[in-house]
Amino acid sequence: MTDLVLDAEIRQIIRSCGQQAKYLASQAFEVSQKGPNDFVTSVDQALDRALTEQFTALFPGDRIISEENAGSRHYFQANHRLWCIDPLDGTNDFIQGDRNYSVLVGVLEKKGAGHKTVIEPSAGWIYAPEFDLMYHSTSTSGIWRTQGDAAPEVLHPVEPSRAARPKVMIGEADFANFGTLLSEAIPDLEFVRSPGSFGLKVVNAALGEAAMYVYFNKRVKIWDTVASIAIAQTAGLVCCDLEGEPISYAGDHINLETLAHQQSIVIGWASYVESLLPRMRSAMLSAAA
Repeated sequence: MTDLVLDAEIRQIIRSCGQQAKYLASQAFEVSQKGPNDFVTSVDQALDRALTEQFTALFPGDRIISEENAGSRHYFQANHRLWCIDPLDGTNDFIQGDRNYSVLVGVLEKKGAGHKTVIEPSAGWIYAPEFDLMYHSTSTSGIWRTQGDAAPEVLHPVEPSRAARPKVMIGEADFANFGTLLSEAIPDLEFVRSPGSFGLKVVNAALGEAAMYVYFNKRVKIWDTVASIAIAQTAGLVCCDLEGEPISYAGDHINLETLAHQQSIVIGWASYVESLLPRMRSAMLSAAA
């Protein structure tokens, strides 16, 4: 099976499940709480099972880690190629009827052995069911956008102009906690409160609609980031923490029980990250003092 045929099959699986989510959004579904401000719906669970089953059949030699299958998390420490799946990225938005949720599928590759092992995202698919729009990339093929049944269209991301006041996207929880502080400390930046899917916010940055996207609360998991970072890095964006260290998938940077990142996350265009990160770090340090 060629890479093009595989990519088409992968996109079809993701789109089919995403369209199922769109249909089920208009029906009655169950909601339960996993933790503080952490909800799951019967739609998440149904899509999780469907995606896991279909990707297992398509890639029997690989391992699948999915958000709603806690038993799959031990695969993170296995020596296999990993498919990291979030069946509904932005569950809270889905529950509230917001359109900005997505389906995330990313590939995490482990290369080398022992202390020389390198773990990094190599491919990603982000699908927005309400818009029937998919963004996808591999490290060698560039970034593509597919609208509905149309043929994939290659994208050529362009860094935002410095003539405008740079926009920095920040999630709702971080905006509530740090938005005022950051706006006062760095008034020449526009901190934009951005609800919805983690993956779609990263796509917006990769498309040049913002200079950066920042995420500070350390709740984001690998099934949120693998597809997102694969696309961001292919676009040429920097993916680092507030200290400027690259986002790492090594075991000492990941909570092995929850698979949450232990780093803050900054994803942005290199020139903006270089010039703005020290100021942002200083503001956050003053908040912690």
